[in-house]
Amino acid sequence: MRESKSIQNPISRRTFLTLAASSAVLAGGSLHSLSSLAANASVVPDVKALVFDVFGTVVDWRGSVIREGQLLGERKGYDVDWAEFADRWRAGYGPSMNRVRSGELPWTKLDDLHRMVLNELVEEFKLTGMTEEELQHFNYAWHRLSPWPDAIAGLSRLRNEYVIAPLSNGNVSLLLNMAKNAGLPWDTILSAELSRHYKPDPEAYLKAAELFSLEPEQVMLVAAHPGDLRSAAEAGLRTGYVHRPLERGAERPTVPPARDEFDVFADDFLELAGQLGA
Repeated sequence: MRESKSIQNPISRRTFLTLAASSAVLAGGSLHSLSSLAANASVVPDVKALVFDVFGTVVDWRGSVIREGQLLGERKGYDVDWAEFADRWRAGYGPSMNRVRSGELPWTKLDDLHRMVLNELVEEFKLTGMTEEELQHFNYAWHRLSPWPDAIAGLSRLRNEYVIAPLSNGNVSLLLNMAKNAGLPWDTILSAELSRHYKPDPEAYLKAAELFSLEPEQVMLVAAHPGDLRSAAEAGLRTGYVHRPLERGAERPTVPPARDEFDVFADDFLELAGQLGA
């Protein structure tokens, strides 16, 4: 009778590397070997979950909205500077959320705030003759944003070691549709809609820790926007900056913050995964 083999739980790469580094010390391993192993261990070992800003950090909102505008222009015969249109649409994002924060508007999800701004831009740019169906489809361009080239591969690596989720001001249905369309491998969807507080309100960040049953310092916000990260740090979260120089176009490259301002500084998600031991 063949002896059955017990099934062992697979060890994570991060745990293996940590144990290997410890073994190297006990076995009198060289400093060079130990350094190589330690370089693959996470620089923030207490972090259990990663939450991500989405617009500009995970996806290229500007390039995607320009593409959607160009497709609309071809169908409708509009002669529009779609880069300017995309920038103006995005510029309405902050002021519209401030109307919610101030109490001028009740809680309003981002899809509806985007539509308010779009309605104004349609008149300003003279996009005449659009049906309600066309307006709704164009407004949902924000559901169809394309990821940065490194995003899916980097997220997939990180997911092997951490719980990963968006933490965006986008509403849940927007983020869910975006993930399905772009193939973003989230474990779950977190949104400002769940706390009914838009970032950078502290409630938005703390809701993520609460829902994961973690302490704030066990959660890291990953973002390309220093202001978002500073607010997360004030709420007690760890912080990871990822540089996206082309977020606002090649003609306006993003200037990075000091490399030591946040817990992690990475040039893309693959480098981030390496620093976090994934």
